Amino acid sequence: MSRDSLVLLTQNEHKIRELTPLFEEYDVPFETNDLSKYEVRSLSVGNVALEAAKYAYGKLKRAVVVDDTSLAIEALNGFPGPTARYVLESIGIEGVLKLMEGVDDRDAYFDTAVGFANGWVSRNFIETVYGDITTEPMGEGGFGYDPIFIPEGETRTYAQLSMDEKIKISHRTEAFRKFLEWYVEKY
Repeated sequence: MSRDSLVLLTQNEHKIRELTPLFEEYDVPFETNDLSKYEVRSLSVGNVALEAAKYAYGKLKRAVVVDDTSLAIEALNGFPGPTARYVLESIGIEGVLKLMEGVDDRDAYFDTAVGFANGWVSRNFIETVYGDITTEPMGEGGFGYDPIFIPEGETRTYAQLSMDEKIKISHRTEAFRKFLEWYVEKY
């Protein structure tokens, strides 16, 4: 198998912009595909990403890498968890902040899992970034929950960081870094 056959399964331009410099750093070319991501119901973000990768490989017959992210808010017993995208689409960050009104414990964390499948090997790579949920959206950059998540060690939300700053500490970047280190060594 050659590196030129890797498919990054996403249509999200923000993700592509965030991940392109990382793939370039490891000299791993990729292309995207318009195949919709298969979503299994699972409380394990690793399982969601892995099953999505295996499904996509089955459809495309090409090496595939796909990610899935979970946002767990401690005071909400881990909600929204692996349903983060659905919650974002249905109640948005304003709805999440409404659920957090009057709550002092703002601890939260992102888990990102990168699933890989090529017909012979299927693996996932998971990274966690801890932080806090803000009381109001802050910043214009990023996407998704970025305006309400302050990563540990920072005073700004992901949305307030430059793209270069975010890439250095992002849960997604770190999960893909784990994958790319393995991928470059293996292939």
